[in-house]
Amino acid sequence: MTGQERFLRLFLRIVASASALAALCVVFPYSWMNAVHQWLGMGTLPPEPIVGYLARSTSAFYALVGGLMWLVSFDLQRHRAALCYLGAAFIVFGLTLFVVDRLEGMPLLWTLLEGPIDVAFGVVILWLACRLRARPS
Repeated sequence: MTGQERFLRLFLRIVASASALAALCVVFPYSWMNAVHQWLGMGTLPPEPIVGYLARSTSAFYALVGGLMWLVSFDLQRHRAALCYLGAAFIVFGLTLFVVDRLEGMPLLWTLLEGPIDVAFGVVILWLACRLRARPS
């Protein structure tokens, strides 16, 4: 295994572990979500069911993606195509989040971090995954 492969495996597992932590947010009580919302300076979190649904389902989806990243990290060559897709998808996702954050009036720091960080993750994954050596047949 090359140094680039070791780095990609470690990078995937770190990002995956952080992403998997979102599973905790699925079971946060409304009062905790509201406290975070207020701490971010966005006022009181609306109590309507759609708000809780979107927050919890998004957290569950982040955890799902984290699990997938852990899975593909065990055999990088075998999952090269999936890794290239994940890298490209993270780039598109990050750009989309940046635009959505701007349109929805999210706090500036949030906007400057969320989307661009996902783009950076995607660039690293795509660049390293596309450089993987083909497995000998």
